[in-house]
Amino acid sequence: MAKPHAVIVPYPAQGHMNPMLKVAKLLYQKGFHITFVINEFNKQRLLRACGPAALDGIPSFCFAAISDGLPVPEEGKRQDTRVCCEALSRDTPLLFFRQLVDDLRSSANVPPITCIVCDGVMSFPLKVAKELDVPCALFWTPSACGFLCYSYFRTLVEKGLTPLKDESCLTNGYLDTVVDFILAMEGIRLRDLPNFVRTTNPDDIMLNFVINEIEKAYKGSAIILNTIDDLEHGVLDALSKMFPPVYAIGPLQLLEKIQMPQNSELESIGVNLWREDLECLDWLDKKEPKSVIYVNFGSMARMTAQELLEFGWGLANSKQNFMWGIRPDLVLGESPGFPPEFEAEIKERGLLLTWTPQEKILCHPSIGGFLTHCGWNSLLESIVGGVPMICWPVGAEQTTNCWFACKHWGLGLKITEVKRVEVERLVRELMVGESGKKMKAKAMEWKKVVEDAVTAPAGSSYMNFDNLVNEVLLSKFQSR
Repeated sequence: MAKPHAVIVPYPAQGHMNPMLKVAKLLYQKGFHITFVINEFNKQRLLRACGPAALDGIPSFCFAAISDGLPVPEEGKRQDTRVCCEALSRDTPLLFFRQLVDDLRSSANVPPITCIVCDGVMSFPLKVAKELDVPCALFWTPSACGFLCYSYFRTLVEKGLTPLKDESCLTNGYLDTVVDFILAMEGIRLRDLPNFVRTTNPDDIMLNFVINEIEKAYKGSAIILNTIDDLEHGVLDALSKMFPPVYAIGPLQLLEKIQMPQNSELESIGVNLWREDLECLDWLDKKEPKSVIYVNFGSMARMTAQELLEFGWGLANSKQNFMWGIRPDLVLGESPGFPPEFEAEIKERGLLLTWTPQEKILCHPSIGGFLTHCGWNSLLESIVGGVPMICWPVGAEQTTNCWFACKHWGLGLKITEVKRVEVERLVRELMVGESGKKMKAKAMEWKKVVEDAVTAPAGSSYMNFDNLVNEVLLSKFQSR
C-alpha cells in the first residue's frame, strides 16, 4: 500500500526550520513519506556546517531545495529578513515550488502528494494544494499569543494605533497605551505587541507582510501551533473562534522525544545552520546543580558592540557561572571582542561559545537560569527544562512572549536597559535571590504541565497531534 506523502515548507530561518523538522519527523513516524523543502541559500549553509552528506536524507525522508527568487548571499553573509519577506510576497517562490511539485508528481520513486504543511508566513503553497485538491495545514511557529496579536494588526491600523504618527511616539509614553480589544489579553500595551507595530511607515514591509499572511491563514485546512493548551488556554480559545481548526501540539521537543524510538534513523537528520559545540556539555558536568546561567539570543537577534560589553561585564560582575553562545553575526558591524581583563575575570566561571546544543543545555541539571531574547522556541525549551528566565526581547513577537512570561506565567524578569549594573542585578536575583527561588519553583510546575501534555493517552498535545493527522492530513489519503 502506498504511503501518504507530506511536503513540508518552512520559512528559511533557523527558528522556523527547527520546529518544522520536528513535525516532519513525527509524521514520518506515523508512516508518511516526507519531502522537506529548503531554499538554495540554506542548502549551501547546511552543507558547509554539517558536511556534504547533510541533506542525503534516508528512504522516505528527502530534502529538496528551491530558489526564493533572491541571489544567494556570499559565504558568511545573512539573508535580510525584510528583503526575504518582500520576495515571498511575489510570485517567484510560488513558481519554483509549483515546479518542484510537478517534478515530485512525475517521479516514480515517491508516492503521490497527499498533504502540505507550510509555514504560516510561507502561505504560497496554499494555491498548489488547492490545485492538487489536498489539505494544506499552516504551521505558525510563534506562540499562540504572538499569533493572536498578529491577527489584530489590521484592526490596529484601522483604529489608527499604527503606524505611529512620528518618531516621538517611541519615547513620549504613547507605547504605554492599553489595547483593550484583543481577546484574552487584558491590560496589554502597544509596547507589548510584536514590535512591527512600531513603525511610522504605512508601507512598512513587515507590518503589511504580516497582515497579508494572516488573511491567508483563514484559507488553510488547519492551524498548527507549537504550544500547550494549559499554557495559553484563553488565547487558544480566542483563536479557535477566528480560524480553521487550531491544533496545539507542543512542546514538539518532548513529543518528538516520546514518539521517536531510541537509535532511530532520524537522529542523523538535522538542519543546524551552524556547527554545534558539544564539548560544552562536559564543562557543565563539572558544575554544581542549578549553578550556571545560560545565555543565548537565538539565530536572528543582533546587538551593538557596546551592548555585548554591557552584557559581558554584567555577567562577569555577578560572580555567577555562565555559558554564553555568541553567534559570529550577533554583533552589528565589527565586534571589538572582550579585553584581556574580562577573560581573566571570567576564568573558570564563564564559557564563551559560538553555537550550542540549546535543547540539551537547558535540560542539564547544572543550568539554573536562562538569559534569552524570548524567541518562542527558546522560551518553550526553557519551560521543558524547568528553567526560569531573564528576558531581553529584541524583535517580532518576542515582546509579547516576554509580557506573558513575566506577567502571567511567573517565569521571567525583564531587562529594561542593557547596562552592566542592571544585568548584574538581575542575574544575581535570578540565580540566588528570593524572586529567583519563587520563579524556579514556578518553572518546575510548568515543566510538569508540559510533560503531562505530551503523555499518552490523554495528554492534550498527544491527542491533538493524532487528531491533526487523522482529521486533516490523512483526509484525502483515506478517501482514495
